[in-house]
Amino acid sequence: MNYGRMVLAGLAGTVAYFVCGGVISGQLFAKEYKQYECVYRSREAIMTYFPMGIAATLIAIIILAAVYAKGYEGGSGALEGLRFGALIGIFIVFAVVADEYVTLNIGARLAAFMAVGRFVGWLVTGLAIGLVYKPASPSPR
Repeated sequence: MNYGRMVLAGLAGTVAYFVCGGVISGQLFAKEYKQYECVYRSREAIMTYFPMGIAATLIAIIILAAVYAKGYEGGSGALEGLRFGALIGIFIVFAVVADEYVTLNIGARLAAFMAVGRFVGWLVTGLAIGLVYKPASPSPR
């Protein structure tokens, strides 16, 4: 594994994750969340926890970049990244969004928007990881 590229891919993935999340959840689907204000923290409250969220997400996405590196099959970085992002996105939809729908007092419409948003977000995050990560060059024999 190329550890430097892995960290850079994790950084690029984190930027993609937050940009995509800001556009999807913060702009496109914001009105869907509005009716559940009693379930979620206010924007002001979120901002007090935001540094911890950024740090935790960065660590998580660097770990995902390591998983990507271990599973890299040598194809196009973009296609490999999209494949990886799709797998992570599907996992998140079933492991996280479905659980949030069960445990939070939210409607099916919001859960569906969350599923689409998270899937697309992870697809873009995987693409960013795939475009930046390059495997270590084989050592000469």
